[in-house]
Amino acid sequence: MSQGKETIVSYLTSVPAWYLSTVEETPEGPRPHVRPFSFAMMQDGDIQFCTATTKDCYREMAANPSVELTAWKSGAGWVILRGKANLTDTADARTREEGFKHMVALGEDWASADDERLTFFTIEDAEAWICDIDGSWNPVQL
Repeated sequence: MSQGKETIVSYLTSVPAWYLSTVEETPEGPRPHVRPFSFAMMQDGDIQFCTATTKDCYREMAANPSVELTAWKSGAGWVILRGKANLTDTADARTREEGFKHMVALGEDWASADDERLTFFTIEDAEAWICDIDGSWNPVQL
């Protein structure tokens, strides 16, 4: 298991929310679309994220898989993770249950952890950094 990926998950799960940017296709051309996310979990050496197949972010990632996420924590700088969303849902039962409970706690309405709308994705070809106010970008080996 990658210590770098564990570092990223530890960072993301230590803040209430972080932000995922996708590419939204508009009549004026592609534009970034940012929204808060808050679920990240390690499974079999990959970071699993969850969303719904009915959400804009899922449709945007299906059309253009380029994504970037960022989070800031006081005293710890900010993290950046950039790559390509892989929408192939490989979540196991434990990950699905944790994601389901997390989303329900946020106020979302799901029938169960096996709700067909609930989906998990990973980020491939990823690069990551932990950045500081001094301008340093410290690479995280994934």
